[in-house]
Amino acid sequence: MAKILIVDDSSTVRDQVGEFLTENGLDYISAIDGKDGLVKLQGDPGIKLILSDVNMPNMDGLTMVEKIRNELGNSTVNIIMLTTESNPSMKERGKAAGVKGWIVKPFRGESVLTAIKKLIE
Repeated sequence: MAKILIVDDSSTVRDQVGEFLTENGLDYISAIDGKDGLVKLQGDPGIKLILSDVNMPNMDGLTMVEKIRNELGNSTVNIIMLTTESNPSMKERGKAAGVKGWIVKPFRGESVLTAIKKLIE
């Protein structure tokens, strides 16, 4: 069972983040958009943390978060947005939906590794 779900439409970002997590002994699975992320979350009860992009086709990251909280009723999974999006209203929407953090790309794993480990314990 994976502890971390990476949700990003960019295979480069999924690979980069996944490689960093693996190098640090962390187990993950990935999804290509918000719709796929919902399916993967429902299929793996071991997921403790989601690292998600905001802007994706089919379903954006914030809509996915709102569905996780409201439709799935999951208030326990921790969610961090990993995005180029820095719009304050988007950040407020994320905060209202229960997002724990907002990391602006590019991903620099070393700076957030301690936080990631805390959120999956």
